[in-house]
Amino acid sequence: MDPPTHPPASSSGASYSTPPQASYAPSYPSSYTKFNSALNAGLLNPMSPPPLPLDKTRSSPTLFDMMANEQDYHPRTAASIHSIPAPPQPHSLQPARSMDRQMLLQDRIAELIGSCSPGNQFNDAESSDVRLTLSSKDGLSVTLCVHRHILVAHSRFFAAKLSDRWSKQQRTLPHIVEISDCDDVEVYAETLRLMYCKDLRRRLMREDVNKVLGILKVSAAIVFDAGVLSCLEYLEAAPWAEDDDEKVAALLTQLHLENSGAVEVLKRVSLELAPSAVIEDAEAGGSCNGGGSAGDGEVVLLRLLQVVLEGKDEKARREMKGLVSKMLRENSTSRGGAIGGDLRKESLYSACNGCLSLLREQFVRAAGGDKSEVAQIARQADNLHWMLDILVERQIAEEFLRTWAMQTELAQMHGKVPAIHRYEVSRVTARLFVGVGKGQILVSKEARSQLLSTWLEPFYEDFGWMRRACKGLDRHLIEDGLANTILTLPLATQQEILLAWFNRFLNSGEDCPNIQRGFEVWWRRAFWKRNAEPEQPPRLRITAIYENS
Repeated sequence: MDPPTHPPASSSGASYSTPPQASYAPSYPSSYTKFNSALNAGLLNPMSPPPLPLDKTRSSPTLFDMMANEQDYHPRTAASIHSIPAPPQPHSLQPARSMDRQMLLQDRIAELIGSCSPGNQFNDAESSDVRLTLSSKDGLSVTLCVHRHILVAHSRFFAAKLSDRWSKQQRTLPHIVEISDCDDVEVYAETLRLMYCKDLRRRLMREDVNKVLGILKVSAAIVFDAGVLSCLEYLEAAPWAEDDDEKVAALLTQLHLENSGAVEVLKRVSLELAPSAVIEDAEAGGSCNGGGSAGDGEVVLLRLLQVVLEGKDEKARREMKGLVSKMLRENSTSRGGAIGGDLRKESLYSACNGCLSLLREQFVRAAGGDKSEVAQIARQADNLHWMLDILVERQIAEEFLRTWAMQTELAQMHGKVPAIHRYEVSRVTARLFVGVGKGQILVSKEARSQLLSTWLEPFYEDFGWMRRACKGLDRHLIEDGLANTILTLPLATQQEILLAWFNRFLNSGEDCPNIQRGFEVWWRRAFWKRNAEPEQPPRLRITAIYENS
């Protein structure tokens, strides 16, 4: 049907000229015309009785008539729809999309800056002397306020570009510097912020593998040695997804960082590296926390901790563990908490060592035949499991893992104690597997190997008891943690452990953890060929913009 014609709209686009209504009368059906005639007759003659409801109903159009003649009932609507012009479409959405991406980048950079700890001078406009603009290849850019002495001290790239001679040539402060052709502006800004961090390794624990690979790429490009070393330490200790193997291997091959620890990382995914390769170990400087007496808040918290550890009623202990854990969590994250203090790392480890000493004593007695205090084994193991949860949450559980891995005497006595009393000890081992497997505990390869060497067999022996006796045990979480822990080791060690597991699983069934997924990953790593081509190294260009005086 051709659309009805309309007079042209006014300049405002809001009014249209309307023809007389009578011109549309012939288009209505006869039944509707009779109804109008009867209605008008009643209205013009007040003395006439109104039409009967039955007649009115019969004289009105039926639903079928209205649907069949819908175009006749709404002539104005149809005409109006065809006469309204469509709003003009933009010629290109690219500027709007670029603006949205720029705003999103600014939001992420603002979030990055906002997560800095108090006193951190990153992007501090008042104290900075360099205004650094980072520009990406696709036109995104961000400007940061940084400090020349920090850039020069941490990066040989900046030390060469922002030398003393260059600085003296600048006429005004702050110096205006631009770095163009960045692959990822956000990752570049994150790398610069690491120069302001005292503990790079702890900061990287919050990131995933892809982000750390990006930081490693930028750190290598600007010769940020501390950043490169911290990224390699993370990659060597943290678990990866199987899909990350190619990314890690390709980047490390591209960057040629063999002398910086990259070989140790590649040993996890490649058999081509010679086992006799000599790796120069970097000397790591340890930092000791300041001593000092604990405040009143720490004294109260430490006392509460000891009361829970020494409690006798199991139900009350479970409830108070939850309460104290909540208090410790809130007190460590809030500023000026209600208690006013927090437990130091030394205090927490002192409590752990006390529980471990009691556990050893009870193991010696039980192994010698004295079963009078054998129930204390489960009690102290449960205490250690709770303390380990606190340490993992605070990201300071590395020392606990190393200490537990060295308990060879305890592991040797493990088989002399009835399983009903000792299986709680294996829950501690299981928690460490989960921590390593989820990247919550980052320790050296030697510590991870020693943990498995010391406690894997006792863990296997107790797994059936744990599965049946521990309510709410997430066996899949533990199995994934064990598999990921094994997969963080060199490929040859993975093979030795997983082949031994294969034999045990076939003979134990449900009483042995199922780490088939880890077995499959090892198989693909060891026997599948890889032909990935390395990417081209990134190119960076730095431009100094001189302000006219």
